[in-house]
Amino acid sequence: MYYPEPIAKLIESFSKLPGIGQKTATRLAFHTIAMDDQDVNEFAKNLLSAKRDLRFCSICGNLTEKDPCEICTDNSRDKSMILVVEEPKDVLAMEKIREYRGLYHVLHGTISPMNGISPDEINIKSLIQRLSDTTVTEVIIATNATSDGEATAMYLARMIKPAGIKVTRLARGLAVGSDIEYADEITLSKAVENRLEL
Repeated sequence: MYYPEPIAKLIESFSKLPGIGQKTATRLAFHTIAMDDQDVNEFAKNLLSAKRDLRFCSICGNLTEKDPCEICTDNSRDKSMILVVEEPKDVLAMEKIREYRGLYHVLHGTISPMNGISPDEINIKSLIQRLSDTTVTEVIIATNATSDGEATAMYLARMIKPAGIKVTRLARGLAVGSDIEYADEITLSKAVENRLEL
């Protein structure tokens, strides 16, 4: 079935978003058309504002409206720790738990030889430059538990340890509320490895 050009283009635009297939893109396009004009205008304004008004912090690489970002300029943060994450959304996830009070560094991806992504193509050089500041005593690597995330963590550890800075990795293991019988072998192995004394 052929749609009129404006809706076909809208479907095509939605389908460019990650995780959005043709059916979902079509559903979103028709939902957008059904919205009242004020909501559509607000949606379009928010899209443009996010694209125009956000930038990456020149220190940590996180998304921000002003440079440097609020976290990097917050004097109450522990400047001796830097937690390294893959994407800006990971900073938000860590901030939600309100347990970590140090600084961040966003890589904007991972090293991925299979996809042709080398260390030079992600935000590693600025991390190494930040570590020349003698106040940093620990780097916590919080990349995802994927093969690319693990490869990136190992690469960073090899780069950082010679500087005498402690390098740690977030613990891995069973998720809260999960059943052992459904866990994969790697998760169970990490759960045993990272066990805690009671």
